[in-house]
Amino acid sequence: MTAYTFQPIDARPAPVKTEGPVAWIRTNLFSDWITGLMTVVVGGALIYFLPQLLDWAVFRASWRPNFEACRVEGVGACWGVVAEKYRFILFGRYPYEEQWRPFIATALMLGLLVASCTRAFWRSWLVLVWAVILSAFFMLMYGNVMGLSKVETDRWGGLPLTILLASLSLTLAFPIAMVVALGRRSDLPAIRTVCTIYVELIRGVPLVSVLFMASFMFPLFMPQGFSIDVLIRVLVGITLFAAAYMAEVIRGGLQAIPKGQLEAAATLGLSYWQTQRKIVLPQALAMVVPSIMNNFIGLFKDTSLVTIVSLYELTGALSLALNSDANWRPFKIEGYLFITMIYFAFCFSMSRYSIWVEKQVNKGKAR
Repeated sequence: MTAYTFQPIDARPAPVKTEGPVAWIRTNLFSDWITGLMTVVVGGALIYFLPQLLDWAVFRASWRPNFEACRVEGVGACWGVVAEKYRFILFGRYPYEEQWRPFIATALMLGLLVASCTRAFWRSWLVLVWAVILSAFFMLMYGNVMGLSKVETDRWGGLPLTILLASLSLTLAFPIAMVVALGRRSDLPAIRTVCTIYVELIRGVPLVSVLFMASFMFPLFMPQGFSIDVLIRVLVGITLFAAAYMAEVIRGGLQAIPKGQLEAAATLGLSYWQTQRKIVLPQALAMVVPSIMNNFIGLFKDTSLVTIVSLYELTGALSLALNSDANWRPFKIEGYLFITMIYFAFCFSMSRYSIWVEKQVNKGKAR
């Protein structure tokens, strides 16, 4: 009879923790030797430069709206330019005593955008809310009703103009982009050709050219005595420009849908529009959420180009504020840092919202 001796098996290593700050650092900062080396280099640069930056921007900074205090030797950043010119930067050439109107209008628009991004408000009545808020926005900004003084659109500027151009052009461009994307995949040659010409023509020129044509060239083709407000012309130009780029993004999502799903929908007897609305578009849009948000962010920043047609949004309003006062002109870096933080806050918020939407639409694929 053979005797067997018990030999214990070597203990297996403990599983690597995949949650918590230590796991995050290991995964994102030290996953391999190249990533670890870059982490050390960047971390060392931050340790070296961050104290100097904080010393210039915070500890030695001048916060008083006094340009003479900013010129004292040893003073760091001059945030007094923001304290002195913030109303001009935020509201442009809008009449000073009436600037409560663009403040309320901007607050309403931002509240509408936040509500539109919140799932609890995704109801049919949200369209009505959009109509009411937009009407209130233009009533407050333009006036000439309910005892409000009239303010022409060429005096609108700053943050209200940036918010208006970005939000309204993106809202109008999205449905146009979907129709154009579907048209480019149509079996009808005439529709496909028209959509292709539109996309290639718009994408073949920079936004500056589109704004220039909308502002200066388009009125030349209008009947004598007939004029369209420059703000509307610029808004139409930005909308058409954004729709062309977004249409190509959506078309990429449409092409990614397997042909078998279309054949299955035809077998079930679904019409073309039923197939697009219930099967194709939901999946296609879910695939291209990051690209769509990338277009949104890019267009939000491109609104600064309207300065060339004498509409002064944030960047243009800052230039006006500094050019009109030579005492504060040397401190334009601080002014540009101020509007940079505003742009960053909006763009970062859109980026984080894009990540949230992407997670929501991909829940069905989770295993």
